[in-house]
Amino acid sequence: MGCLVREVMEELAGWWQAGATVGMGTVVQIHGSSPREPGASLVVGPHGEVVGSVSGGCVEAAVYELSKEAAATGVPALVRYGGSSGGDPYAPGLTCGGALDVFASQVSTKTFPGLDTVMLDVRAGRPVAVATIVEHPDSAVVGRRLVVRPQQPDLRLPPNLSANLAAAGSCASQQRRIADSLTADARGLLAAGRSQCLNYGPMGERRGEGMRVFVQSFAPPPRMLVFGAIDYAAAVAKIVSFLGYRVTVCDARPLFATPDRFPEAAEVVVDWPHRYLQQQAETGNLDSRTVICVLTHDPKFDVPVLSLALRLPVAYVGAMGSRHTHVDRLERLRAAGLKDSELARLSSPVGLDLGGRTPEETAVSIAAEIIAARSGASGARLRDLDQPIHLAVR
Repeated sequence: MGCLVREVMEELAGWWQAGATVGMGTVVQIHGSSPREPGASLVVGPHGEVVGSVSGGCVEAAVYELSKEAAATGVPALVRYGGSSGGDPYAPGLTCGGALDVFASQVSTKTFPGLDTVMLDVRAGRPVAVATIVEHPDSAVVGRRLVVRPQQPDLRLPPNLSANLAAAGSCASQQRRIADSLTADARGLLAAGRSQCLNYGPMGERRGEGMRVFVQSFAPPPRMLVFGAIDYAAAVAKIVSFLGYRVTVCDARPLFATPDRFPEAAEVVVDWPHRYLQQQAETGNLDSRTVICVLTHDPKFDVPVLSLALRLPVAYVGAMGSRHTHVDRLERLRAAGLKDSELARLSSPVGLDLGGRTPEETAVSIAAEIIAARSGASGARLRDLDQPIHLAVR
């Protein structure tokens, strides 16, 4: 979850706890090029103050008015803002040529009774998702929310969602179907740290149409494990922490692995890299967003930890070293039993070709490769590409 989203949530929770009624506009889906991702929100406070952003300025004024009206009337709205204004030069739109769907709704202790527990989870770093019905044939159901957590044993509908569906004439089994569908799908998105719009039939039928639900995932920050307590590691920890990762620096040498050398790291661990990685994998502290960066370029550390890392379902594995080091490392990894398909996952030498030499420049190169790998982008210069800058989520 980005810093801006957390800032919006903190402000929203403060107004909620004070008993205020506010309006919130949230990007629930993007089409083509867009400056913000699903989940970006703008909140209009009780006295007209504003926090957050949905487009970086393109449609802020329009979303402000939409959210303000939703707060005043209690009537939610789903509006698409796009590059095409239908002939009206003054209509709000995105200069990047794409489009985004914004859902505006009223937020208060009455309309969102579970916000306090959601905020407690967010502050504690516990994963939680909020599923909001943004489109439905029955307007009474639009805006209802379901809070979903991992391994939640009781799948009963929250009272607010249950009551509204009951008012719409649904029976208990239909309510259960909606709850089961939303819970299962929201958990899948939460595990991946993704926010997304999902489509169902009016009663939760997976192959149907008519009900549109936005699932916003508030997952803990993705992790980066840096093995090798060297000066390059300090630079990598700084820039990757800035990108929102929770960085751990690990090295078997206590003389080098000290917290004062890595102030930007969330933790500094003294342990053999492969042993620490094995422990983290066994305790479930790694996921599909985790990135691993091996900077030691010493075979006694590199080979054991890479042999394990390349067999884990993590997002990225990179290793520092020269071309000669890379060739030697591949031979050692093959001798350790790794297959070509596993070796193909290794980014080595680590980073993009930026010509950097200093630790800071090298860190930028590594961070850029991680971003490109995460998004599926080419890493080429934008001026040399003939495609939208902000591509749809891959």
